[in-house]
Amino acid sequence: MKQFYNSTNYDRTQGYMDESFLTLLWSISVSMFPFGGFLGSLLVVPLVSRLGRKGTLLFNNIFSIVPAVLMGCSKVANSFEMIIISRLLVGICAGVSSNVVPMYLGELSPKNLRGALGVMPQLFITVGILVAQIFGLRSILTSEEGWPILLGLTGVPAALQLLLLPMFPESPRYLLVQKKDEEAARNALKRLRGWDNVDEELEEIRREDQAERAAGSISVLKLFSMRSLRWQVITIIVLMGGQQLSGVNAIYYYADQIYLSAGVKETEVQFVTAGTGAVNVVMTACAVFVVELLGRRLLILLGFSLCFVACCVLTAALVLQTTISWMPYISIVCVIAYVIGHALGPSPIPALLITEIFLQSSRPAAFMIGGSVHWLSNFTVGLIFPFIQVGMGAYSFIIFAVICLLTTIYTFLIVPETKGKTFMEINHIFTKMNKVAEVYPEKEELQDLPPSTLHQ
Repeated sequence: MKQFYNSTNYDRTQGYMDESFLTLLWSISVSMFPFGGFLGSLLVVPLVSRLGRKGTLLFNNIFSIVPAVLMGCSKVANSFEMIIISRLLVGICAGVSSNVVPMYLGELSPKNLRGALGVMPQLFITVGILVAQIFGLRSILTSEEGWPILLGLTGVPAALQLLLLPMFPESPRYLLVQKKDEEAARNALKRLRGWDNVDEELEEIRREDQAERAAGSISVLKLFSMRSLRWQVITIIVLMGGQQLSGVNAIYYYADQIYLSAGVKETEVQFVTAGTGAVNVVMTACAVFVVELLGRRLLILLGFSLCFVACCVLTAALVLQTTISWMPYISIVCVIAYVIGHALGPSPIPALLITEIFLQSSRPAAFMIGGSVHWLSNFTVGLIFPFIQVGMGAYSFIIFAVICLLTTIYTFLIVPETKGKTFMEINHIFTKMNKVAEVYPEKEELQDLPPSTLHQ
């Protein structure tokens, strides 16, 4: 693709790009994706409020299909600008979907399956990464002729979603709380549960609605100013920031060099990298099955702790790899251990927790904050890690180890277990942590209470 950038410039100006300008142009192309993700996160609140969860996901496919066509045609059109614009658009798609999909699934799920379904988006992200790694093998589509086809394939899942998603119901919570359409909410729940008696769940949604009615729709600025949501907001910032700043992208960035130093042939590194992607898929699949057994809190603690140990040992292994012959193999073990740890907790659980620790009116704004932190952290690591690597070398992983340790400590001290609890029960836990009074009942309910209770 860099050769395509250079040859395109030659066709236009009869001269090749300066190497530094080519590097800058390529960096912009890469960084447009996380920047688009950040912009997509900012669109979450207005889109889900106006279009609903399902409607937003259907609309969002525009930001996948259009850039897929543009990237697929970029070589024929002799335009690298189409790739840069497309990276921004597909980043917006990722920013919207990475927030709305967990929100949608969390609101559809019964409480006993909410954890497993909440981890599913991350599982399919890892599957997507593995598929990209396989298609990206030099023997398949990573060739001078094949790369436009590889980029154009990103539109295929979006086309499938456009065909299949209309058959699924809208979020019952959105229908009842935002749209005030009880009959539609009841029908959606019946379709989702497979039985007609959904009165208990509808009543739980009504109680959530009554508890929040006084607050109304909560904006991002209001979310930051509400004492009753203080620890929830801090928690998502810490967990989403820790997820990206813990070094997951740096590990993948460094992996090829680690494999080469261990004696893996340059032509075979791509296969080892795909193998690492397969480990990521398997461990995320394990998280789907154990999240309701072990709970969210324990998985985060185990995951960040394992990442902390892996970063520390990896630092020592990289420092000593030139003096001790078997140290490069320890480095490979550390990379795999880190991937396992991150796949168990830090990758899938934070987005699930956003769904669980916020109620209906504040959930879109919370996802907007969490998504913004996620993508800005991703963008920051991608931008500054090469400079950190040059300046600190092997010791750069100490920074990530410290972040993993601090996130582990915060989780141990602050984050409660949410497994098997309703949204209102989880809200009650945080109400105590925030040291605020419970939300008062409606006026009609107050009229039926005895004077002594009203006085209290």
